[in-house]
Amino acid sequence: MQYTFFFFLAFLIALFITPVVKKLAFKVSAVDLPNHPRKIHTRPIPLLGGFAIFAAFMISLFVYLRFFEVDLIVIPMRFFWGMIIGGSLLMIGGYLDDKYSLSPRTQFIFPILAVLVVLASGIGVGINFISNPFGGVINLNFLILGIKASGILVFFFILGMIYTTKFLDGMDGLTSGISLIASLTLFVLSLTERINQPVTASIAIILCGAIAGFLVYNFNPASIFLGESGSTFLGFMLGVFSVLLGGKIATALLVMGIPILDVAWVIARRIWYGSSPFKADRKHLHFRLLDLGFSQKQTVLSLYGIAVVFGGIAISMQSMGKLVSLIILFIIMISIALGTVFAYKRKYPHIPNS
Repeated sequence: MQYTFFFFLAFLIALFITPVVKKLAFKVSAVDLPNHPRKIHTRPIPLLGGFAIFAAFMISLFVYLRFFEVDLIVIPMRFFWGMIIGGSLLMIGGYLDDKYSLSPRTQFIFPILAVLVVLASGIGVGINFISNPFGGVINLNFLILGIKASGILVFFFILGMIYTTKFLDGMDGLTSGISLIASLTLFVLSLTERINQPVTASIAIILCGAIAGFLVYNFNPASIFLGESGSTFLGFMLGVFSVLLGGKIATALLVMGIPILDVAWVIARRIWYGSSPFKADRKHLHFRLLDLGFSQKQTVLSLYGIAVVFGGIAISMQSMGKLVSLIILFIIMISIALGTVFAYKRKYPHIPNS
């Protein structure tokens, strides 16, 4: 009953706040104009959607912490402050980027600061080992250049999640929908007998509700976009949730597998051709599918379906099963990527490096 309450609380707050954020975005000129070949919308769309999700999440989180019994031994208050301050930094950086179009180097500052705040709060630092899919555990209780190995792993993992959702955000409802599926997966995983973390489950279901309320306006045809603030905040929270669950990195990799592999593919390709890895283009899988004749809804729903399937696998399988699933996911992604490249070359033979 508590989880249902918090889902709908966050959902309704996001549902009512999002129109206000839309008006605010137009007022401060934080608007995405259709002025780049990568952009597929045909009219100005307000940004700052992340503020609606953030507000709904934070208000609901306040209600949870203030009026409900919270086990602060499992997740101490400093962890919540790490999430709140880290998320706030991403909101500030996102607003500045949506309004002033910051350079990639300047944008990079805010995610790094957000992750450092998380580590400073103690999230992930206490992880001494993670499960080894081949049996036993992998020890993380050692230092690298004076820094604990788990801290380094958590830093790059959360930063990677932030940039996965950031780079994925190129189509109506894509990032928000897949993040909703991922958050729901982590919610269910929190309630399983082997994990049993009601606090993490409550936080995850609050994020689910906030995303769902926003998705009403963000699904195709979208009337508002996540913006830099939203796309980075969602990856940030998913990364933090995975760490809070005891380093469930394989779970996050499964649910976000296609986006993660797609981002890795595109970045490697940009570097191969001498471009900046942060330079936006239309080489992502979702753009490829769109150019090959899929509609936005068909593309997004297909990727939703893949995320749901692998989310179910992440919940039901143990370490070895997850490893096998990750390998299968990798093969699927490579097959899809190569298939779209060859199909694209046949359809657009005049375009170099396609």
